[in-house]
Amino acid sequence: MNDSRPAPAGGDTLDYTYRPSLLGAPWEFSLHGQSLAWRSGRKSGRVALQDIYRVRLSFRPITMQTQRFLTEIWAEGAPKLEICSSSWKSMVEQERLDRPYTNFVMELHRRLAQAGGPLRWEQGSEPLLYWPGLAVFVVVALTLAALTVRELQVQAWRGAAFVVLFLLLFLWQAGNYFRRNRPGKYRPDALPADLMPRV
Repeated sequence: MNDSRPAPAGGDTLDYTYRPSLLGAPWEFSLHGQSLAWRSGRKSGRVALQDIYRVRLSFRPITMQTQRFLTEIWAEGAPKLEICSSSWKSMVEQERLDRPYTNFVMELHRRLAQAGGPLRWEQGSEPLLYWPGLAVFVVVALTLAALTVRELQVQAWRGAAFVVLFLLLFLWQAGNYFRRNRPGKYRPDALPADLMPRV
């Protein structure tokens, strides 16, 4: 599914559609001038860009899609809106929408900056979730490293090799998540590269 493409020259409308779950309705977004329209099943709405007060970019991998990005939007009089960079295509496949997602999110930021509302530009995870999660990550990594040393001391080579492989996988996946999702702020004209698809 890919209904999102750059607006024609001289136009001011840009659309983006993705399916957050296999059985649920797709989410449809459309930028019209200085407003953002959205629809999901029977629910729909439209918000003025100047009424949007918070935007967050984050990296949200899942088992079937390790390169998955999310834009969350908070606006007066609307539910929290989520724009995801991948879409369910079948029972066993998620489709990456890297370029359409990037085009839409960049244009959204450009128009939000023009609207000039009091906006909070946030990146990464919520601090109250990130820092405790990072502490757990460090404790688990140190525990696995200590277990590896213990296995080597008793010459349990196979056990040590298994723990080392698990530790490396853990460091790669969880470490990448925490590296990308460090809480912070960003500017609308300089979107963080770690939180956007490479296109």
